[in-house]
Amino acid sequence: MATTKKAPVRRKASPKVRKGSTASKTVAAPDRPRVVKTATRKAAASDPRAARVAARQRRLQDQEKAKDVRAAKKATKKTATQAGARRQPEAMPAQQLAKPGHEHELELAPRFLAPDYAGSGKLQGMRAIITGGDSGIGRAVAVLFAREGADVAVLHLDEAEDANITRQHVEREGGRCVVIAGDVRDPRFCNKAVKQVAKAFGGIDILVNNAAFQLHCERLEDLEDAHLQETLQTNIGGYIQMARAVLPHLGEGASIINTGSETGIFGSKALIDYSATKGAIHAFTKALASQLLPRGIRVNCVAPGPVWTPLNPADKQAEDVAEFGKDSDMGRPAQPEELSPAYVFLASPVCASYISGVILPVMGGPRG
Repeated sequence: MATTKKAPVRRKASPKVRKGSTASKTVAAPDRPRVVKTATRKAAASDPRAARVAARQRRLQDQEKAKDVRAAKKATKKTATQAGARRQPEAMPAQQLAKPGHEHELELAPRFLAPDYAGSGKLQGMRAIITGGDSGIGRAVAVLFAREGADVAVLHLDEAEDANITRQHVEREGGRCVVIAGDVRDPRFCNKAVKQVAKAFGGIDILVNNAAFQLHCERLEDLEDAHLQETLQTNIGGYIQMARAVLPHLGEGASIINTGSETGIFGSKALIDYSATKGAIHAFTKALASQLLPRGIRVNCVAPGPVWTPLNPADKQAEDVAEFGKDSDMGRPAQPEELSPAYVFLASPVCASYISGVILPVMGGPRG
């Protein structure tokens, strides 16, 4: 009987350990902890170039930290930016006005004369209506329009003294001036005023919608109906009604310029209704521009940032007025004379014949 030979039992070979591997560096002495030196750590520790790079990066980091500290210190002492032909006021008085706000009562008179602006006939022979033309931006625009050769009708609510001062300055610039008091919320007033101006000047070429009502309200629940309607009917209703009234008198080459606001772009938490109307003005501008373009009538809008006019002192508390404009990019509010050249640019067929439907920001920076 043949016997079967058993195959030899193969023993498992012990794993080979390469010299220099992690395993070979394991120290198993019972009286000290197990320590593992990784190849990465060893390489980093042994490469002087890597150490120099790391040290250089830390130095750069420290330099930036120091710059940040210096910048933070400067930020607490922010100075206002002056970028114009003459230095403009930076500190506003702590003063509150009764509505609607009279410019002659302001302790710091807004600057509107733009003495460094030289007229060159850009609006020669043209006839303009400016609502809210008694003060602020409206007055500054009226003066420069006249300097450029236009006749100007100033529409205002009941600020007769301010409106008379505007008339005097328009006439000094060589323009004819008509002053009309009334409420742009009333379509009958709008129609009557437009007819009066067209008769006095023999026509109308430019409408500047600028009248506004602003009153802060910290909580939407506290916004009363009368307050809301005053804002809506003045700021957007009045703009639409004035444009509707003036359109039959406008021909090719005429223009409408609306005054919007940075609040219509970014909003303002204490001016919910005002912000909404300014956003509506921007949309109204674009829509009307599309409608009137085939008729050769341009429609544009200027969106100011903070501007020193009676509007804000007739809204805010005196201590808030003293801080007005300091949070703008330029660290100060604009003066009306810094806004008015933008209106001249958009009104002039020489400058802006190919511009319609734009919202021109004049905010003292990208954010205002």
